[in-house]
Amino acid sequence: MLFRSGILSDVEGRVLITDRLRANAMRRYWEFPGGKTLGGETAEDALRRELGEELGIRILSCEPFHSLEHDYPEMRVAIEFFLVRQWQGTPSGIEGQVLKWLRPEDLSPETLLPADVPVLELLKGRLEPL
Repeated sequence: MLFRSGILSDVEGRVLITDRLRANAMRRYWEFPGGKTLGGETAEDALRRELGEELGIRILSCEPFHSLEHDYPEMRVAIEFFLVRQWQGTPSGIEGQVLKWLRPEDLSPETLLPADVPVLELLKGRLEPL
């Protein structure tokens, strides 16, 4: 399955993560927001749609950051991560999810989806406040 995830970064160099309590699988984890790509969507279109649906924001600019594939017991996923530094609106949990803003070095790999952990390691010490 193909997914797009957004790494929203604020003026303090923190990133946004969301809980998965309402998800069908892996409910005890947190994740970078995003979701599945629908047929015919470009990567950026999928990201814009997903973050609009999940967070109620409109992306103004984003850039590719990292791509990976990860094997979960039930499926293999391919994820493209984008840095999102400009958006319109205030992120909120439209689907009832809880949001947290944390510095990458303050995030625990044990609390993130396993596929997101390599991205966390790449972010540490790399994000600068806007």
